[in-house]
Amino acid sequence: MSDVLLIPMPRSVRSTGEQATVPPDAAAWALGALTMLATPQWITQRATGGWCGADPREAQGYRLSISRHPNGGMRVATESPTAAGLRHARAAIVQLLRQFPDTMPTLEIDDRPAFARRGVMLDVSRCRIPTMPEFRRIIDQLASLRCNHLQLYTEHTFAYAGHEEIWRDWDPITPDEIASLDAYCRARGIDLAANQNCFGHLRAWLEHPAYAYLAETHGDWLFDVWPRNGPFSLCPTDPRSLDFVEDLLGQLLPCFSSDLVNIGCDETYDIAYGRSASEVRALGRGTVFAQFVARIAEVARRHCKRSMFWADIALSQPECMRLLPADTIPLAWGYEPDTPWEDWCNALHAHGSISPQGSFWLCPGTSSWRSFTGRTSERRLNIQGAAKSGVAHGAAGLLICDWGDSGHWQTWPIALHGLTDGLANAWAGPTSPDPAARASALRAESLHLFGDPTGHVASWLDELGDADLALRRECMPLSRPGVAGQLRNQSAVFADLFRPWLASRDVGSLHRWVEVFESLTRLSDSRPGTGDDLVDAELELAAAMAVQAAGRARVRRMEAHDAGARASQAHAWRALEEEHRRLWTKRSRPGGLEQSCAFFRKIDLGG
Repeated sequence: MSDVLLIPMPRSVRSTGEQATVPPDAAAWALGALTMLATPQWITQRATGGWCGADPREAQGYRLSISRHPNGGMRVATESPTAAGLRHARAAIVQLLRQFPDTMPTLEIDDRPAFARRGVMLDVSRCRIPTMPEFRRIIDQLASLRCNHLQLYTEHTFAYAGHEEIWRDWDPITPDEIASLDAYCRARGIDLAANQNCFGHLRAWLEHPAYAYLAETHGDWLFDVWPRNGPFSLCPTDPRSLDFVEDLLGQLLPCFSSDLVNIGCDETYDIAYGRSASEVRALGRGTVFAQFVARIAEVARRHCKRSMFWADIALSQPECMRLLPADTIPLAWGYEPDTPWEDWCNALHAHGSISPQGSFWLCPGTSSWRSFTGRTSERRLNIQGAAKSGVAHGAAGLLICDWGDSGHWQTWPIALHGLTDGLANAWAGPTSPDPAARASALRAESLHLFGDPTGHVASWLDELGDADLALRRECMPLSRPGVAGQLRNQSAVFADLFRPWLASRDVGSLHRWVEVFESLTRLSDSRPGTGDDLVDAELELAAAMAVQAAGRARVRRMEAHDAGARASQAHAWRALEEEHRRLWTKRSRPGGLEQSCAFFRKIDLGG
């Protein structure tokens, strides 16, 4: 039924052709529907327990019937094998009441998820850490989208006792706050899993003199193809590294009721460039990596937790798969349309995934980071590819990742737009490419996530996220000089903003940059309103920053430009920074704001 706006869209929605009057207490009931055990008289719930079999996806399925009582009132009947399924049915009722607050069409819905575990990972280590009220609001939004797993990506932003010098200026998440969030998630059917990177991405620790002795190297190394220097990973051959991990996990893991922990271990490219070099020469990089991951997993196991780990190194070093414990869960991540999900699924089936204990998850992304607007085409194809391969190969879960690289400048509505797309695919499977189905999903998102009754804001966000698509298809040299092809992991407007004034002016024609500037200006001027002052201000800021960045790119490619144009740019960026600061405090803690604003200082205006 195209006129019924639900997100995620159920597998089957059938009209029975009548209309029923919504009870007067329906709006009040909807406010607590995701946690309320008691139900009003006009709803009947039945836990059947009889038609789920052994499939955990069937166990979360539900049937929902909306009928008309002889007196004209609405009657709702739901059934599911489990409490989780009944909760999903209530989430659908809440959305229907939002669309039809007075008179409800009679319907029959039959639904179940494509993935048993539908997760979100939020980056709380790249500057932005939500306040507690914001965390709770986010959790409610995710629950409404049938999310049942949440991770908060952590490097140095948990308040570990004895390590105050690392997190003191970051407004870290405390053990008591985790306990509160854990209970809040459980009440909404979400498993809040611990997350602490235990191998790489520990520069914030290792640059500190008190922890420098743990680093693999303080010298030069290659991050994939990019030269880097300084510390990044723990030295896997130093026993003190494991002692450090034991301390962190010993404090962190008891705060969570979940039996899962993401131990990270991604992008450890510096291994073999420092103190573990001789061991790598003797055993191989994959073996040294796997041995340390196995030791970390054993630490987690002693706390009755099962370890998830980012699988990029294991997939690039297949010989190490056999050394990883069978109960560990590989997380295969990739954020571009050409991510080889099929190949990775085949490779991961050789891990524990073919045993009763084993499993793997696929982890696409929102494409919101290192942009102001998101990257619509890349996000949609990336998520759809992961969902298609995951369903075909029996992946245990789909984890939608939202990172905060380079200052975490994307506003929450940009991130939420990507998360909504990801969770819709996690529940319903790969979303339909049919334009009418896509338009319906965008209207549903506009109404239920942004409170926009006109149904326009999500489609505007999609268009905004592809405003510089033509440039992304030719601007790879902005990140890899001399290499042609589509820009990855960032938008063209964002990437160009941090190039020196006189650098890379040949990347993208002036004509193309003018087109993008004009397109972004048009979109900024036509931004739909949602009625939510904060969301509207955040959308306005996102569009304004994209316009200003495209304007800078246009000006610096002109053969003749004057000091006045540069001065105007400087004034505009100061005003945008002030608005960035103002809006930051509406959702996020003060800690990390100065680190985020430091990126404004990296914009070269040619002065």
